[in-house]
Amino acid sequence: MSIRVTLDRVLLDRRMSLTELSERVGVTLANLSILKTGKAKAVRFSTLEALCRELDCQPGDLLVFDEEGEEGRRRVAAE
Repeated sequence: MSIRVTLDRVLLDRRMSLTELSERVGVTLANLSILKTGKAKAVRFSTLEALCRELDCQPGDLLVFDEEGEEGRRRVAAE
């Protein structure tokens, strides 16, 4: 099981770059990149709140529960 981050889709819908979002919310480009690529192990509620405020979205628009997650994908690839 895993949580997928769909920030790239939301940014595309808003026609906004990661750099622009970084400047607007005050989060480093490196940290947003880690979040966008799904490599983040955690996200602060204050960061999530700032992203939702700036992108005019709900947390569920940025985070999606994926029941299969990485383990399921690895298992399917091995078969």
